[in-house]
Amino acid sequence: MSSNQHQSPGEVAERDVPPERAAGNGSGRPPRWAASTWVRLPLLFVLMLAADGVASAINSAADATALTALIAGVATGGLVLGAYVALVRYLEGRRPEELAPTRARRELGRGALLGVLLFAVTISLVALTGGYHVHGWGSIGAALTALGLMSCVAVTEELAFRGALFRILEEKTGTWGALAVSGLAFGCLHLVNKDATLWGALAIAIEAGLMFGAVYAATRSLWLPIGLHLGWNMAEQGIFDTGVSGAGSGSGGLLRASVSGPHALTGGAFGPEASIFAILVCLVPTALFLLAAKRRNRIYTRADLAQIRRNAAEAPVEAL
Repeated sequence: MSSNQHQSPGEVAERDVPPERAAGNGSGRPPRWAASTWVRLPLLFVLMLAADGVASAINSAADATALTALIAGVATGGLVLGAYVALVRYLEGRRPEELAPTRARRELGRGALLGVLLFAVTISLVALTGGYHVHGWGSIGAALTALGLMSCVAVTEELAFRGALFRILEEKTGTWGALAVSGLAFGCLHLVNKDATLWGALAIAIEAGLMFGAVYAATRSLWLPIGLHLGWNMAEQGIFDTGVSGAGSGSGGLLRASVSGPHALTGGAFGPEASIFAILVCLVPTALFLLAAKRRNRIYTRADLAQIRRNAAEAPVEAL
């Protein structure tokens, strides 16, 4: 059961406190003007979206070869991670425990493996209905190009939508409100892609926005959703050579393939993410991670989080 079923807001147990709100996690006092959620939320969210745009432009200019694309993607992703850490330290006066280095390797690997597996199941279902066709081998270079691009995409989008939007909005709406709003916003982001459709954006909101949000809620770490996001996108383009979120077919992948048939089954030009199979496949881990979040007492109400903030404010600031 969630903590709010047995505890009043003033009795939130220490084990129930999100790591980013735990007492003793300070790196200094934040500026007074950044104390309001409605200041920090748009500022951090917009800055992360701007970083995403800049990184995308750099990656587009660096995709002439597989090596430059891979280096640019990893480098820009790393720079945006550094920017997020610096902004959180300044605006919130704390170390970003949602990016704890000790969890990075394990959770990135597990998330990437899960993402590849989920997309492999999705595309297998599309293939069983006659909608996915393999024409031969692609190239390792194309796969590496996709890996570079998707590494950056996974980092920047998760920092913006889970690290900024979900995490900070949760202070005002509780977990369920943050999950719904961040999921819908994530779907709307993909409306700017050249082959975007309203159905495709809604599918992304349900299958990806909710899934990534559920993973963050259960783990209170950004590493696992980043890895999951990377694994899914990499499998989609870098392995199985299908369109990604209406952004086109990209550089190709390890396979040369195409999709054809009813858009409800294949996703059409938007890519398999607009397939009903993708929604059904991703709803399974979404439900499992939400159950895990509830079992771990990580589904918070607004009152829970208000009390946690008061407790953190009363705690002594830990020196660096």
